[in-house]
Amino acid sequence: MSSLPPVLKAPPFEIASGSFPTFFIKPETGLSSLALRELWEYRELLYFLTWRDLKVRYKQTVLGAAWAIIQPFFMMVVFTLFFGRLAQIPSDGIPYPVFVYCALLPWQLFAHSLTESSNSLVANERLITKVYFPRLVIPISAVLGGLIDFSIAFVILLLMMVYYGIRPSWAVVTLPAFVLLAMVTALGVGLWLSALNVKYRDVRYTINFVIQFWLLATPVAYPSSLIPLRWRALYGLNPMAGVVEGFRWALLGKSGGPGALLAVSVVVVILILIGGLYYFRRMEAEFADVI
Repeated sequence: MSSLPPVLKAPPFEIASGSFPTFFIKPETGLSSLALRELWEYRELLYFLTWRDLKVRYKQTVLGAAWAIIQPFFMMVVFTLFFGRLAQIPSDGIPYPVFVYCALLPWQLFAHSLTESSNSLVANERLITKVYFPRLVIPISAVLGGLIDFSIAFVILLLMMVYYGIRPSWAVVTLPAFVLLAMVTALGVGLWLSALNVKYRDVRYTINFVIQFWLLATPVAYPSSLIPLRWRALYGLNPMAGVVEGFRWALLGKSGGPGALLAVSVVVVILILIGGLYYFRRMEAEFADVI
Protein backbone atom coordinates (compact mmCIF):
# COMPACT_ATOMS: atom_id res chain seq x y z
CA MET A 1 0.00 0.00 0.00
CA SER A 2 1.55 3.15 -1.18
CA SER A 3 1.48 6.13 1.01
CA LEU A 4 -0.15 9.33 -0.09
CA PRO A 5 2.12 12.05 -1.36
CA PRO A 6 2.97 14.58 1.22
CA VAL A 7 1.04 17.81 1.16
CA LEU A 8 3.26 20.57 -0.01
CA LYS A 9 2.79 23.81 1.81
CA ALA A 10 3.89 26.96 0.07
CA PRO A 11 5.75 29.42 2.17
CA PRO A 12 3.70 32.41 3.23
CA PHE A 13 3.78 35.26 0.70
CA GLU A 14 4.89 38.44 2.30
CA ILE A 15 4.42 41.86 0.75
CA ALA A 16 7.09 44.23 1.66
CA SER A 17 5.84 47.61 2.58
CA GLY A 18 6.42 50.18 -0.12
CA SER A 19 6.84 47.63 -2.92
CA PHE A 20 3.77 48.94 -4.83
CA PRO A 21 3.05 52.58 -5.67
CA THR A 22 0.07 54.25 -4.07
CA PHE A 23 -2.26 56.42 -6.15
CA PHE A 24 -4.54 59.04 -4.71
CA ILE A 25 -7.45 60.20 -6.89
CA LYS A 26 -8.60 63.65 -5.94
CA PRO A 27 -10.93 66.12 -7.65
CA GLU A 28 -9.25 68.94 -9.45
CA THR A 29 -9.27 72.28 -7.73
CA GLY A 30 -8.64 75.85 -8.77
CA LEU A 31 -8.57 76.89 -12.40
CA SER A 32 -7.75 73.35 -13.53
CA SER A 33 -11.20 72.20 -12.42
CA LEU A 34 -12.75 74.39 -15.12
CA ALA A 35 -11.06 72.32 -17.86
CA LEU A 36 -10.79 75.38 -20.10
CA ARG A 37 -8.16 73.63 -22.23
CA GLU A 38 -10.87 71.26 -23.47
CA LEU A 39 -12.65 74.18 -25.10
CA TRP A 40 -9.74 74.62 -27.50
CA GLU A 41 -9.68 70.90 -28.26
CA TYR A 42 -13.39 71.05 -29.14
CA ARG A 43 -13.19 74.32 -31.10
CA GLU A 44 -14.57 72.68 -34.25
CA LEU A 45 -17.64 71.54 -32.34
CA LEU A 46 -18.07 75.11 -31.09
CA TYR A 47 -17.98 76.37 -34.67
CA PHE A 48 -20.51 73.84 -35.97
CA LEU A 49 -22.94 74.42 -33.08
CA THR A 50 -22.82 78.16 -33.70
CA TRP A 51 -23.37 77.68 -37.43
CA ARG A 52 -26.22 75.23 -36.77
CA ASP A 53 -28.01 77.73 -34.51
CA LEU A 54 -27.76 80.41 -37.20
CA LYS A 55 -29.20 78.15 -39.90
CA VAL A 56 -32.06 76.97 -37.68
CA ARG A 57 -32.93 80.53 -36.66
CA TYR A 58 -33.49 81.78 -40.20
CA LYS A 59 -34.68 78.56 -41.80
CA GLN A 60 -38.01 78.93 -43.64
CA THR A 61 -38.32 82.62 -42.77
CA VAL A 62 -39.59 85.21 -45.24
CA LEU A 63 -37.41 88.12 -44.16
CA GLY A 64 -34.40 86.07 -43.04
CA ALA A 65 -31.56 88.10 -41.58
CA ALA A 66 -33.65 91.28 -41.88
CA TRP A 67 -35.13 90.39 -38.50
CA ALA A 68 -31.81 91.43 -37.00
CA ILE A 69 -32.59 94.99 -38.15
CA ILE A 70 -36.36 95.09 -37.68
CA GLN A 71 -36.41 94.57 -33.92
CA PRO A 72 -33.94 97.29 -32.82
CA PHE A 73 -35.16 99.69 -35.52
CA PHE A 74 -38.80 99.58 -34.46
CA MET A 75 -37.85 99.76 -30.81
CA MET A 76 -35.88 102.89 -31.69
CA VAL A 77 -38.97 104.37 -33.39
CA VAL A 78 -41.18 103.67 -30.36
CA PHE A 79 -38.64 105.05 -27.89
CA THR A 80 -38.15 108.16 -30.03
CA LEU A 81 -41.89 108.88 -30.16
CA PHE A 82 -42.70 108.27 -26.50
CA PHE A 83 -39.49 109.14 -24.68
CA GLY A 84 -37.82 111.55 -27.08
CA ARG A 85 -40.85 113.54 -28.30
CA LEU A 86 -43.54 113.16 -25.64
CA ALA A 87 -41.50 112.75 -22.45
CA GLN A 88 -38.68 115.02 -23.70
CA ILE A 89 -35.96 112.78 -22.25
CA PRO A 90 -32.55 114.46 -22.73
CA SER A 91 -29.96 112.77 -24.93
CA ASP A 92 -26.76 114.62 -24.01
CA GLY A 93 -26.88 116.77 -27.14
CA ILE A 94 -27.02 113.74 -29.48
CA PRO A 95 -29.96 113.25 -31.88
CA TYR A 96 -32.32 111.01 -29.95
CA PRO A 97 -32.78 108.33 -32.67
CA VAL A 98 -29.01 107.78 -32.85
CA PHE A 99 -28.72 108.03 -29.06
CA VAL A 100 -31.21 105.25 -28.40
CA TYR A 101 -30.32 103.02 -31.38
CA CYS A 102 -26.66 103.06 -30.34
CA ALA A 103 -27.71 101.74 -26.93
CA LEU A 104 -30.11 99.18 -28.35
CA LEU A 105 -27.37 97.40 -30.31
CA PRO A 106 -25.34 96.16 -27.30
CA TRP A 107 -28.56 95.64 -25.38
CA GLN A 108 -30.06 93.42 -28.09
CA LEU A 109 -26.81 91.48 -28.28
CA PHE A 110 -26.93 90.94 -24.53
CA ALA A 111 -30.64 90.09 -24.36
CA HIS A 112 -30.51 87.64 -27.26
CA SER A 113 -27.34 85.96 -25.97
CA LEU A 114 -28.75 85.67 -22.46
CA THR A 115 -32.03 84.12 -23.65
CA GLU A 116 -30.35 81.62 -25.96
CA SER A 117 -27.62 80.59 -23.51
CA SER A 118 -30.08 80.18 -20.63
CA ASN A 119 -32.18 77.71 -22.65
CA SER A 120 -29.27 76.10 -24.51
CA LEU A 121 -28.78 73.03 -22.31
CA VAL A 122 -32.44 72.04 -22.31
CA ALA A 123 -32.64 72.65 -26.07
CA ASN A 124 -29.68 70.30 -26.64
CA GLU A 125 -30.98 67.53 -24.37
CA ARG A 126 -30.42 64.70 -26.88
CA LEU A 127 -26.87 65.77 -27.60
CA ILE A 128 -25.95 65.98 -23.92
CA THR A 129 -27.33 62.52 -23.08
CA LYS A 130 -25.63 60.70 -25.96
CA VAL A 131 -22.01 61.84 -26.16
CA TYR A 132 -19.37 63.46 -23.99
CA PHE A 133 -17.96 66.89 -24.73
CA PRO A 134 -17.32 69.93 -22.51
CA ARG A 135 -20.79 71.28 -21.79
CA LEU A 136 -19.46 74.84 -21.74
CA VAL A 137 -19.41 74.65 -25.54
CA ILE A 138 -23.22 74.86 -25.68
CA PRO A 139 -23.84 78.19 -23.88
CA ILE A 140 -20.75 79.73 -25.49
CA SER A 141 -22.00 78.84 -28.99
CA ALA A 142 -25.37 80.41 -28.14
CA VAL A 143 -23.64 83.66 -27.18
CA LEU A 144 -21.44 83.72 -30.28
CA GLY A 145 -24.47 83.36 -32.54
CA GLY A 146 -25.68 86.82 -31.54
CA LEU A 147 -22.65 88.47 -33.13
CA ILE A 148 -24.08 87.98 -36.63
CA ASP A 149 -27.29 89.84 -35.84
CA PHE A 150 -25.29 92.54 -34.11
CA SER A 151 -23.06 93.02 -37.14
CA ILE A 152 -26.03 93.34 -39.49
CA ALA A 153 -27.81 95.89 -37.29
CA PHE A 154 -24.56 97.81 -36.81
CA VAL A 155 -24.59 98.79 -40.49
CA ILE A 156 -27.82 100.75 -39.91
CA LEU A 157 -26.17 102.66 -37.06
CA LEU A 158 -23.30 103.67 -39.34
CA LEU A 159 -25.79 104.96 -41.93
CA MET A 160 -27.61 106.95 -39.24
CA MET A 161 -24.34 108.48 -38.06
CA VAL A 162 -23.54 109.54 -41.62
CA TYR A 163 -27.02 111.05 -42.02
CA TYR A 164 -26.72 113.10 -38.81
CA GLY A 165 -23.10 114.03 -39.50
CA ILE A 166 -21.67 112.30 -36.42
CA ARG A 167 -18.01 111.35 -36.57
CA PRO A 168 -16.51 109.00 -33.99
CA SER A 169 -13.41 110.07 -32.09
CA TRP A 170 -10.28 108.08 -31.28
CA ALA A 171 -12.35 106.26 -28.64
CA VAL A 172 -13.84 104.10 -31.40
CA VAL A 173 -10.82 101.78 -31.06
CA THR A 174 -12.25 100.66 -27.69
CA LEU A 175 -15.54 99.55 -29.26
CA PRO A 176 -14.60 95.82 -29.52
CA ALA A 177 -13.89 95.82 -25.77
CA PHE A 178 -17.44 96.94 -24.99
CA VAL A 179 -18.90 94.36 -27.40
CA LEU A 180 -16.84 91.71 -25.63
CA LEU A 181 -17.99 92.99 -22.24
CA ALA A 182 -21.65 92.66 -23.31
CA MET A 183 -21.05 89.07 -24.46
CA VAL A 184 -19.16 88.13 -21.30
CA THR A 185 -21.98 89.59 -19.20
CA ALA A 186 -24.53 87.49 -21.08
CA LEU A 187 -22.35 84.39 -20.78
CA GLY A 188 -21.76 84.83 -17.06
CA VAL A 189 -25.46 85.23 -16.26
CA GLY A 190 -26.35 82.57 -18.85
CA LEU A 191 -24.12 80.00 -17.13
CA TRP A 192 -25.99 80.48 -13.88
CA LEU A 193 -29.44 80.36 -15.49
CA SER A 194 -28.69 77.47 -17.87
CA ALA A 195 -27.47 75.26 -15.02
CA LEU A 196 -30.46 76.21 -12.88
CA ASN A 197 -32.82 75.66 -15.81
CA VAL A 198 -31.77 72.01 -16.05
CA LYS A 199 -32.89 71.35 -12.47
CA TYR A 200 -35.69 73.88 -12.13
CA ARG A 201 -37.62 74.18 -15.39
CA ASP A 202 -39.62 77.21 -14.23
CA VAL A 203 -36.44 79.29 -14.56
CA ARG A 204 -37.16 79.74 -18.27
CA TYR A 205 -40.40 81.56 -17.43
CA THR A 206 -38.53 84.18 -15.44
CA ILE A 207 -35.98 85.01 -18.15
CA ASN A 208 -38.25 87.36 -20.13
CA PHE A 209 -39.29 89.12 -16.93
CA VAL A 210 -35.66 89.57 -15.89
CA ILE A 211 -34.73 90.98 -19.30
CA GLN A 212 -37.65 93.46 -19.29
CA PHE A 213 -36.80 94.69 -15.80
CA TRP A 214 -33.09 94.86 -16.70
CA LEU A 215 -33.90 97.01 -19.74
CA LEU A 216 -35.63 99.60 -17.56
CA ALA A 217 -32.67 99.61 -15.18
CA THR A 218 -30.21 100.21 -18.03
CA PRO A 219 -29.65 103.68 -19.60
CA VAL A 220 -31.01 102.75 -23.02
CA ALA A 221 -33.86 105.26 -23.37
CA TYR A 222 -32.25 107.80 -21.02
CA PRO A 223 -28.68 108.92 -20.25
CA SER A 224 -26.86 107.93 -17.08
CA SER A 225 -26.32 111.65 -16.45
CA LEU A 226 -29.84 111.69 -14.98
CA ILE A 227 -28.48 109.59 -12.11
CA PRO A 228 -27.06 111.79 -9.30
CA LEU A 229 -23.27 111.85 -9.35
CA ARG A 230 -22.94 110.33 -5.87
CA TRP A 231 -24.93 107.29 -7.04
CA ARG A 232 -23.19 106.94 -10.39
CA ALA A 233 -20.62 104.37 -9.26
CA LEU A 234 -23.31 102.36 -7.45
CA TYR A 235 -25.31 102.36 -10.66
CA GLY A 236 -22.38 100.48 -12.19
CA LEU A 237 -23.50 97.39 -10.24
CA ASN A 238 -25.71 96.94 -13.28
CA PRO A 239 -22.98 95.75 -15.68
CA MET A 240 -25.00 96.69 -18.76
CA ALA A 241 -24.99 100.32 -17.62
CA GLY A 242 -21.23 100.41 -18.13
CA VAL A 243 -21.55 98.61 -21.47
CA VAL A 244 -24.18 100.98 -22.87
CA GLU A 245 -22.47 104.14 -21.68
CA GLY A 246 -19.12 102.90 -22.94
CA PHE A 247 -20.65 102.03 -26.31
CA ARG A 248 -22.06 105.53 -26.68
CA TRP A 249 -18.78 107.09 -25.59
CA ALA A 250 -16.80 105.03 -28.12
CA LEU A 251 -19.07 105.77 -31.10
CA LEU A 252 -20.84 109.07 -30.54
CA GLY A 253 -17.98 111.07 -29.05
CA LYS A 254 -19.64 111.94 -25.74
CA SER A 255 -17.47 114.20 -23.62
CA GLY A 256 -15.85 112.22 -20.84
CA GLY A 257 -15.72 108.47 -20.48
CA PRO A 258 -17.88 106.18 -18.34
CA GLY A 259 -15.27 106.43 -15.56
CA ALA A 260 -16.13 104.86 -12.21
CA LEU A 261 -19.40 103.47 -13.57
CA LEU A 262 -17.52 101.34 -16.09
CA ALA A 263 -14.90 100.24 -13.55
CA VAL A 264 -17.58 98.92 -11.18
CA SER A 265 -19.35 97.18 -14.07
CA VAL A 266 -16.17 95.40 -15.15
CA VAL A 267 -15.54 94.10 -11.62
CA VAL A 268 -19.14 92.87 -11.36
CA VAL A 269 -18.90 91.08 -14.73
CA ILE A 270 -15.69 89.31 -13.71
CA LEU A 271 -17.27 88.11 -10.46
CA ILE A 272 -20.42 86.92 -12.24
CA LEU A 273 -18.39 85.04 -14.86
CA ILE A 274 -16.08 83.32 -12.38
CA GLY A 275 -18.99 82.34 -10.15
CA GLY A 276 -20.97 81.12 -13.14
CA LEU A 277 -18.07 78.99 -14.41
CA TYR A 278 -17.57 77.24 -11.09
CA TYR A 279 -21.29 76.69 -10.51
CA PHE A 280 -21.72 75.36 -14.05
CA ARG A 281 -18.83 72.92 -13.64
CA ARG A 282 -20.14 71.74 -10.28
CA MET A 283 -23.56 70.98 -11.74
CA GLU A 284 -22.21 69.55 -15.00
CA ALA A 285 -21.92 65.97 -13.71
CA GLU A 286 -25.70 65.88 -13.11
CA PHE A 287 -26.84 67.36 -16.43
CA ALA A 288 -27.23 64.04 -18.31
CA ASP A 289 -29.16 62.46 -15.41
CA VAL A 290 -31.46 65.34 -14.54
CA ILE A 291 -32.16 66.79 -17.98
